[in-house]
Amino acid sequence: MGRRRIRSRAERFFATYTKDLKSEDVQRLFTRDTREAYRFFAREIDRDELAKLPWFRRQWVHAGLFARAVLMRLSPARRALYGVALGCAVVGLLQLFDGFTSMSVPFGPIVGVRLLIPRWADGTGWLFWSLVATNLLVVLEVADRLSLKDDLEVAREIQQAMLPGATYSAPGVVACGLTRPANTVGGDFYDILPAEAGQVIVALGDVAGKGSPAALLMALLLAIMRTLVDEGLDGAALLVRLNAQVCRHSPPSRFITLFYARFDSATGRLVYVNAGHTPALVQRRDGTFDRLLGGGVALGMFEGSRYDAHETVLAPGEQLVLYSDGITEAESPDGRPFEEPGLEAVLRAAGDGTPEAVGRAVIQAVERHAQDFKLADDLTVLLLRRPAETA
Repeated sequence: MGRRRIRSRAERFFATYTKDLKSEDVQRLFTRDTREAYRFFAREIDRDELAKLPWFRRQWVHAGLFARAVLMRLSPARRALYGVALGCAVVGLLQLFDGFTSMSVPFGPIVGVRLLIPRWADGTGWLFWSLVATNLLVVLEVADRLSLKDDLEVAREIQQAMLPGATYSAPGVVACGLTRPANTVGGDFYDILPAEAGQVIVALGDVAGKGSPAALLMALLLAIMRTLVDEGLDGAALLVRLNAQVCRHSPPSRFITLFYARFDSATGRLVYVNAGHTPALVQRRDGTFDRLLGGGVALGMFEGSRYDAHETVLAPGEQLVLYSDGITEAESPDGRPFEEPGLEAVLRAAGDGTPEAVGRAVIQAVERHAQDFKLADDLTVLLLRRPAETA
């Protein structure tokens, strides 16, 4: 009875472990996957220099260069750990060495030659091949991850190119946005768009989640929003249309918060619409802060959502501060969030610095607060200032 139970458990384990395994997958592992991994690392080897070497050195040098190409793509800490593991394996194999033994090797039809060959303890061969297979697996996994990382770096460059890359400056207004993704790419975005009659549109949004899925949805929303801006819609109508498009084209589990505002640089009038985003701040001339309350639900949550516009006025020397929740929710190692008072303290300390300088001070303050711990969310801040000299 006990043996039958053990056998049944072993069969279930084997079935689970080999689930979805196909013979063509195993074949591809040792053919296409291995060739692609080899090409990925071997592209750094100078074959012209190899061809100049004597034939008996060529393969050894080639193997050494390939190993170096793999190891140098690891981070220093992981490279050190891998070196320690490999050194332990070599020491273990040497301890299993059991001297030399002679072996007769046929040399012609009659004469035999006796050669000294190394003798190893039983099981050494199995250990050796397991080491070879493990290293092959490491090479394949590293090649896959680095290929993906290269693709993500390209995606990051494209994403950064989609965002305004410099400070926007026009009579009566200066604006600048900065973002720092938690991963290679992120779901936060911002935009600064000049409009008619000296007006400027600013927007800052946050796609639920992080990484590639959020980045793809962020690119979609930014493109749709810019198209709707070109149609001349006011803020409330624009967000209604934008919500309909997000509901139509994004997965049901995804939603987007967005703060959208139009600023008139001549009068200081700011008309804004908030779709579930963190309330923006207005830093007044006396150092106090007003929270811009009012708004609707996030984009993509419900079809048919409606949004109301609200307004305030920026006096000369005052500024609008938009930010993502990654700023205020960033935690220190002991779990203490940065929170809105921390943001306000940085803004007061920055004084009359340029919007770009103030934005960088905010990002750096949050990073110091986190103390080099991995940030849980993207950091984005956008500042729009009505310069004091326009008074």
